[in-house]
Amino acid sequence: MNAKTQTHRTDGPVAEENRRAGTTEWQLRNCRFDDPITLASYPLVRRLRSSAIEGYVSATSVYQGGSVDIKVSLSPPGRFRIEIYRMGFYAGAGGRRMATLGPFEGRTQPVPMMTVERLRECGWESCATLSIPEEWPSGVYLGKLVREEFYGPESYVVFVVKERRRSDILWQLSDLTWQAYNRWPGNDSLYNDGTPNVWYGGPNVRVSFDRPYAKFPTIMDSSLSIGSGEFLLWEHPMAFWLEQQGYDVTYCSNLDLERDPEVLDRCKVMLSVGHDEYWSRDMFDRAGAARDDGMSIAFFSGNSVHHEIETYAAATGDPARVFARRRRFDDEDSLMGVKSFGVGYGDWTVTRPDHWIFEGAGMGSGDAIRGLIGWEYHGAPASIPGLEVVATGPLLQPPDPAQQGPPHSAVVYPGPAGGWVFNAGTIWWPEGLACPPGHMPARHTVRPMKLDACPGTFGVDPRVQRITRNLLDRMIEESPRRW
Repeated sequence: MNAKTQTHRTDGPVAEENRRAGTTEWQLRNCRFDDPITLASYPLVRRLRSSAIEGYVSATSVYQGGSVDIKVSLSPPGRFRIEIYRMGFYAGAGGRRMATLGPFEGRTQPVPMMTVERLRECGWESCATLSIPEEWPSGVYLGKLVREEFYGPESYVVFVVKERRRSDILWQLSDLTWQAYNRWPGNDSLYNDGTPNVWYGGPNVRVSFDRPYAKFPTIMDSSLSIGSGEFLLWEHPMAFWLEQQGYDVTYCSNLDLERDPEVLDRCKVMLSVGHDEYWSRDMFDRAGAARDDGMSIAFFSGNSVHHEIETYAAATGDPARVFARRRRFDDEDSLMGVKSFGVGYGDWTVTRPDHWIFEGAGMGSGDAIRGLIGWEYHGAPASIPGLEVVATGPLLQPPDPAQQGPPHSAVVYPGPAGGWVFNAGTIWWPEGLACPPGHMPARHTVRPMKLDACPGTFGVDPRVQRITRNLLDRMIEESPRRW
């Protein structure tokens, strides 16, 4: 494969979609967060919830021709509309308006009582059912909820549209991890067992997709992402860049690897991007089987496949709307090529400059892409035939020895039936690809780990772009899956 053969694709469904008129109006401009002083039940809340307008959807993903119910609450009641956007490149705008729903009369819907294992399931009434037209392409879709008043508060709902066609790349969004960290309405993530000031990592806590996404509570304080899970924080830069390049990419939810595993039969490459920590054992086994069948996997992510979950039906009977942490994966390196670890910051430092992933990147041994490792990472390479460590280096880690891990490692290894597995070993890899409108560059802006430094990335880097292009082009062009 000549790495210079293709740098920008101008044909295909993704390139065609991104020639349509985009808009930057998908961005929020006004969020109104609940005052923590007034929330006696949640004295530790850090401006996470916006009860002024908030909502969720009935499914994490839906095929063209299907539908999702949108459920919204307003406090106080009032009129609102929903603007639907598909996220991509669109000449740099970052999104395209697909539809506007409403206006609707919104009411205040109740915060549900806790049930088994601290579970909260909203069960709100739907304000609208969105039928997905057959011509809407696969992608990440944001529903922008807007109160119809002067400078009215706004927030998001988020879902994925799937296609049944074959594509070069399948991106499975990390929405299980988004939900695991979701504290809505105040202190109710998988990391909260009811004990004040404790970051809990054990079992016997459940979370539900039947509730809004609060503002992400860890590392970044990005108010204008509320309701989008972690997509706008860590994943949107890669979607923006992939679609700018015209790669043939389709999208699915994390849960589709368990609930709709045929998605893995329709791609040459599967992506894990950003913060992809929570997987079920079925997801793991099916991804491994697809790798053994010739599918390539690119882990442009960190702390991935770290915690194993078990899914449950919702109170309504809808499957896999609830999940709980079971245990840590102890064999994740058999798929990823490295072990998953927690917090660590550093420079992505080259050890194998002669490797094909570095062709045209202009990097020598010891050259580093500064600040690219964070906030969580991978290390400790596995013993897999043909595995090569292409980058490694020391890290700034929490002062508590119990929270420290080995040095960072990025690896490449060949699949048993053709194809490749690459692991960048950092959540922040997409930061080197693009900085879309509305994106807050990665920084450790909140400091629960009491680090002496405030680590962060150094922005878009052509070396990250070239390495990514080399990887994806070879994975696609050399795939044993031919169509």
